[in-house]
Amino acid sequence: MLTFISFGSGSCGNCYYLGTQTDALIIDAGIGIRRLKKVMAEYGIKKGNIRAILITHDHSDHIKAAGYLSDEINVPVYTTQLIHDGIHRNFMMNHKIAANHAISIEKNTPFTIAGFEITAFQIPHDSTENVGYSIQYGDVRFSIMTDVGDVTDNIRHYISTSNYIVLEANYDLDMLRTGRYPEQLKERITCGTGHLSNLQTAQALSDNIHPDLKHVWLCHLSEENNHPELARKTVESHLRSFGIIPGVDFELDVLKRKIVTGPFFIRTSPVEE
Repeated sequence: MLTFISFGSGSCGNCYYLGTQTDALIIDAGIGIRRLKKVMAEYGIKKGNIRAILITHDHSDHIKAAGYLSDEINVPVYTTQLIHDGIHRNFMMNHKIAANHAISIEKNTPFTIAGFEITAFQIPHDSTENVGYSIQYGDVRFSIMTDVGDVTDNIRHYISTSNYIVLEANYDLDMLRTGRYPEQLKERITCGTGHLSNLQTAQALSDNIHPDLKHVWLCHLSEENNHPELARKTVESHLRSFGIIPGVDFELDVLKRKIVTGPFFIRTSPVEE
């Protein structure tokens, strides 16, 4: 059994937990360290069970607590060398990741941590570099794709082969167009290295749906240019136009921006040691 919990998902901070009763991963650590420790205690998460921190990219809302957490529980931080370099340069990163905890990985090269087979893959975004993670545990593939500028072949592949998916649905295009953001920021969001709209996410799902998909979580919603019910309804409506019914064909949830969403429980087959 796997447990998935979102500790927060949005520009105010992103952090996710995926674990068994004995081993766990933290994916991104962009919320404050005090809040992170408080949530872990509230949900009975043992620090000693965390085997690694995986980082998607070097923007502050994904890395804020990575150095603190890594030092406190003495675990490595895995990401590509380019992202490690970007984290080191980020002036908003008050507590840097210790050199002995910074583990560099290669995109598209699987590695294993405590029964989790993990593959990082390229995702377009205007950071130093950005990766998604596909995590195989037993017969389950769980993939996370956040801060997505465009739907690439990588993203299509992992939607079409994953059982559980965390996928960005950042903004509603009409809200963005008519909102108060300056034109330069609107262009940055929509230019192909920014974020995915609700409709782009819906189209990516409808184009790559498969019978073994069990659950989709919409992540990283904009506070200014989106709303949880709007994101859900946009995705649901688009899928229904293709005869795909969320809640019947697979489960669909929206991750909250500033508070915990979950826990969600995922059944798996035994992992061969």
